[in-house]
Amino acid sequence: MTAFRITPAVANAFPDTLIAVVTASGLRGHEPWPDTAAALDGLEQQLAAGAWAPADESDPRIEAWHTAYRSFGTNPRRIRPSVDALGRRMAKKGTLPRINPAVDSYNAVSVHHGLPAGAFDLDHVSGAVEIRYADGTEEFTALGEPDITENPKPGEIIYTDAAGVLTRHWNHRDAHRTRVTEDSTRVAFVLETLHATRDGHLLKIAAEELHGLLMLHAEQTRVHYLSPEHPEVTA
Repeated sequence: MTAFRITPAVANAFPDTLIAVVTASGLRGHEPWPDTAAALDGLEQQLAAGAWAPADESDPRIEAWHTAYRSFGTNPRRIRPSVDALGRRMAKKGTLPRINPAVDSYNAVSVHHGLPAGAFDLDHVSGAVEIRYADGTEEFTALGEPDITENPKPGEIIYTDAAGVLTRHWNHRDAHRTRVTEDSTRVAFVLETLHATRDGHLLKIAAEELHGLLMLHAEQTRVHYLSPEHPEVTA
């Protein structure tokens, strides 16, 4: 079991935060996931037909993250929130990347609902996961760059565990160590909003949609919610 917690400083700065933590164990990443493939294809077809488009930075859901990034010193047009970067990529190319079924599932849900999403292979997480302000001494190795170590800026919001940083700039980029692959069997997925009073219902719909894709290919799945009122969950 892994604890996820929001530290008091982050909770006080972003009091309307709501994060869904969707856990899956016994995940089977090597088998076909037809519902995930259909979700990706469906979004691409809607985009091509002009029936739907990813949220852009003029959308309140994305704008909120830009404002948050600026509050901790990150330029969101240079270092974009994950959902913003994913939506821009899809709008430009007309397609979503195919990485592996678990990652494809949260990408589809993220871009569909305009909410940042990510995931951690829990077998490579050390101790509790915290959302906190960095002090600048922490170390981060970005996904796909295992030989390069970075230090987050002091005051930057990060996900971290006992061994190092799991995401930089709150949700801009994931760490290489806890990346999700076809071999990952125990994974925690996160979906986030900074405005639960406005978008909490959307977050819960997205969490159940992701849960529905995962439960077809896992032994056990659960949905937990993390907020300033409930700052810790064990997943």
